[in-house]
Amino acid sequence: MSLTDAYLGAAAEAVTLLGAPEVTASWEKTSALTEMTVGGLAGHLAYQVFSVTPALQESTSQKAPIPLLEHYSRAAWIDAPLDGEVNAGIRAKGEDIASEGAQVLLEHARAALAEQKVALPEVRGDWVVFMPQTGWALSLDDFLVTRMMELAVHMDDLAVSVGIAAPELSTTAFDPVLTLLARLAARRHGQAALLRALARAERAPSAINAL
Repeated sequence: MSLTDAYLGAAAEAVTLLGAPEVTASWEKTSALTEMTVGGLAGHLAYQVFSVTPALQESTSQKAPIPLLEHYSRAAWIDAPLDGEVNAGIRAKGEDIASEGAQVLLEHARAALAEQKVALPEVRGDWVVFMPQTGWALSLDDFLVTRMMELAVHMDDLAVSVGIAAPELSTTAFDPVLTLLARLAARRHGQAALLRALARAERAPSAINAL
């Protein structure tokens, strides 16, 4: 299975979760994320799918793609405080995307996924995605890994928020997400801390936050 297929599978799981009756019933309630409603979190989850569509509609970027880990080194939100401008903007965008309600968001997400199922398999392997919000570019495969990571993390957030089981990704989708999160955790906390958290719980730090 390719990363394209892995992303499409993860996106399909996210769209299914957006349609869960528990999500609709809790739309205005507080989510598991600070200062975010369930609806706003659903909007942020859906955005991870929506963001792929413009990447396929633009001509391949003339900018050289940067490595995936460098993308996270540069990202403004990585170490931003919860009440900082970047995170406040992310929350506001999620709420705005969700402002027309659960059913409209679900319909938009289904339409975006249906379009991507046709368009993504036709994209060349050397496609480069320019991200105007950051000012740099990634290879399509690396860009899809960033989307799968966001989908995996926020599907869990949304499921926990409404009291249902989180969807499980395919191995092909989960493996690059796990690799990315492990590398980010090792970079932040050091190799020893990560190894202990994974294999030696008795001497692991009390908490390791990957991002």
